[in-house]
Amino acid sequence: VIKPSFKACRDLLRRLNAESFAKVASRNWLIMGLSTFMCPSLTILYSAEFWGDIAKDFFWKTKHTGQFLDYNFDVTKGEIFVKCMGGASTNICYNLLDRNVHEKKLGDKVAFYWLGNEPGDEMMVTYRELLQRVCQFANVLKSQGVKKGDCVSIYMPMVVELVIAMLACARIGAIHSIVFAGFSAESLCERILDSQCSLLITADGFYRGDKLINLKLLADEALRKCREKGFPVEKCIMLKHLSKETEETALGSQSPPAKRSCPDLFKPKVPWNPDVDLCWHTLLLGASDECEPEWCESEDPLFILYTSGSTGKPKGVLHTVSGYMLYTATTFKLVFDYQPEDIYWCTADIGWITGHSYITYGPLANGATSVLFEGLPTYPDVSRMWEIVDKYHVTKFYTAPTAIRLLMKYGSEPVQKYKRESLKVLGTVGEPINPEAWLWYYNVVGEKRCPIVDTFWQTETGGHVLTPLPAATPMKPGSATFPFFGVVPAILNESGEELEGPSEGYLVFKQPWPGVMRTVYGNYQRFETTYFKKFPGYYVTGDGCRRDKDGYYWITGRIDDMLNVSGHLLSTAEVESALVEHESVAEAAVVGRPHPVKGESLYCFVTLSEGVMYNHTLEAQLKKQVREKIGAIATPDYIQNAPGLPKTRSGKIMRRVLRKIACNERDLGDISTLADASVVEQLFQNRCTTAV
Repeated sequence: VIKPSFKACRDLLRRLNAESFAKVASRNWLIMGLSTFMCPSLTILYSAEFWGDIAKDFFWKTKHTGQFLDYNFDVTKGEIFVKCMGGASTNICYNLLDRNVHEKKLGDKVAFYWLGNEPGDEMMVTYRELLQRVCQFANVLKSQGVKKGDCVSIYMPMVVELVIAMLACARIGAIHSIVFAGFSAESLCERILDSQCSLLITADGFYRGDKLINLKLLADEALRKCREKGFPVEKCIMLKHLSKETEETALGSQSPPAKRSCPDLFKPKVPWNPDVDLCWHTLLLGASDECEPEWCESEDPLFILYTSGSTGKPKGVLHTVSGYMLYTATTFKLVFDYQPEDIYWCTADIGWITGHSYITYGPLANGATSVLFEGLPTYPDVSRMWEIVDKYHVTKFYTAPTAIRLLMKYGSEPVQKYKRESLKVLGTVGEPINPEAWLWYYNVVGEKRCPIVDTFWQTETGGHVLTPLPAATPMKPGSATFPFFGVVPAILNESGEELEGPSEGYLVFKQPWPGVMRTVYGNYQRFETTYFKKFPGYYVTGDGCRRDKDGYYWITGRIDDMLNVSGHLLSTAEVESALVEHESVAEAAVVGRPHPVKGESLYCFVTLSEGVMYNHTLEAQLKKQVREKIGAIATPDYIQNAPGLPKTRSGKIMRRVLRKIACNERDLGDISTLADASVVEQLFQNRCTTAV
C-alpha cells in the first residue's frame, strides 16, 4: 500500500469538498479505512465534518450550536474537559428504540435472541416488544421516585431484563451503574457507596454452568454493608429469574416460568425484606407501556462503569449521552461492517464496557439483531458456541482472547463438528491476542475466509480506538493496526517526547473523540492525575505500544506489566506469546520478581494442554523458545507449572496475585473477585524456589 504525503492528501481533499467527503466516508468503511491507513492527517482535518454528518442520522430535540467538539488535554493550561455538541438535546433510548420502531419501521425485527445457561432455554424479543417493556419499567422507576440525574445500581445476570433496566434508566434521564453479577457483595457495596445509588435492581439467582449463584443473598449482604456504613439503600427491585412457576412466595405473586428446574433453589424462600424489597413482576402490573422520554443535554451523564485502579480502589468512569451514542453506533457499524441482515453475537457480559457498547448501545442504535447469551462457552460441552453460531446463522462474532485460548485447549474437532458457514467477520476484545491464538481463530474457526478485527480500546475510551476494518486493512496476527476515524495516537518515550517511525513506548492520544470518558465520578482530581498529569497535552492510556515499519500498532501490555531486566524494557505479553507458541502450552502468565543484579527477573506460570506432563525437557524447550523468539535477555528465570491461574469471573488473570506468589508474599489484599480462590494456595505450594 502506498502512503501519500500530507500534501497529496490535502490536495485530494481540496478537490473533494469536506461535506461530500464526510458523507462518503460515513457510509463506506472501505474509504474510511483506506484514508486512515494512507494518511492519519485526514482524521485530524475532517473529524468534525465526519461526526457532524453522522449526527444527522439521529434524532435531536434541539440542534447543537457552535463547535462540535471542544476540549483541553493539557493540565498546564487549565481544567481538563471534553464537550461534544454543545446546545444539543436528545434521548439515547428514543434513538435506539422509538426511532427504529416508528421511523425505520423495524418494530417486528428481532432485537435479541436470548439463550439461557441451559440448552433449550431461549426466547426472542422484537424492537416493538423491547420498546414497550422499557417504557413499562421506566414508569415503574418513576413510580419509585427515580428521576433525572439519580443513580440506579443494577446487579443482574445476562437476561433481557438487564437491557430493559439500563434503557429504562436512560429513558428517564437516570444514570445506570451496572455491577457485574460475578462480583462479591463487598464489591457491590463499594460501588453503591461511591455512586450514591438510591435504588438497586437485582435477580433471585442464576446458573453459570452447573454452579448456582444466589444473587439475592449477595445483594442483601451488600445492602447490609451499606447500612453499616451509614448509607441505607431505600429500595431493591428483584427479578424472579429462576423461581418456580408454581411457587407461591412471600412476594405475593406467582413466578414466571422457570428457566431451569430447581426445586431446591431457595430454602425456605427467597430472602425478603418488606421494608426494602419489591418484586419486578408485581410492579409491572398495571404499568403503562407508554413513557415520554426525558430530553437530555449532550453532556448529561448516561452511565457510570467501574474499572480497576492502580490503587486498588475502582474508578467510576463516567460517559455522557450524545458523544457516546454517536461513537458506539459508528464504531459498531464500520468495524463489523454491519449489514441489516446480519446476526451479531458479542459473547461479553453487559457488566463490562464491551457489553454496554457492543451488546446494548451500538447494535441497537443500528437496528441490529443480536444474540444475548447467559451461559458459558464450555457448558454443557465445548461445542456450545459453535452450535449457537449454526442455529442462529451468526454472521459477526466478537469474543475475548481468553475464550479463544480456552477453546484451543480442546483442539479443532469440537469446532469442526459444526459448519459455521454463516460467519463473515470475527472480532477479539479485552486484551492483546497472541499470534498463535489469532491464527487458530483465523484458520480453524473462520476457515481462513473471515477477516479478524482485533480491537483495542478501554472502559475509558467508550469504543474502539485502534482497529482493523474488515477486508480493508491488511491483517497482521496480534496487531490492533490503525486508529479509528478522528483518533490520533502517538508513542512517547519516558521524557514525553513523541517518537516517529518504528518505535516503542507509552501509547497516548493527542485529541479526543466523541465517546471518550468525561471524568472519574466524584473524583475529578483522580481523573486528571491518572490520565493527563504524566504527559500534559495527551490522554495517557497506561499501555505500552510498539509501532512497526508499516505503521501498525502493537499493544505490548500495561505499563505496569513491563519488566526492566538489566536495563532492557521487556513486555510480559511478548514473553507470554512466545511461551504459548509451544504446542504443549495452553496459557501463560509472566510477572517480575526482584533480582539483586538484573533488577527484575522473569517468573513464568504455564498452564499445559490436556495430557501433557511437565518435566525438565519441556522446561528447557520453553527457555529455548523464548530465547529464540525474543533474545537471551528474555530467558525465563523461573517457570512454574500452573494447572490453574487466578482469574476474575470475567476471565482476566489477576497478575498482582501472581506477583505476590512469585515473591512468596502472603498478603494478597482483596481477592473476592476471583472465580476460584483455591488455585492460589496450590500455586503457593508449588512455587519455584530456585531459578531454572
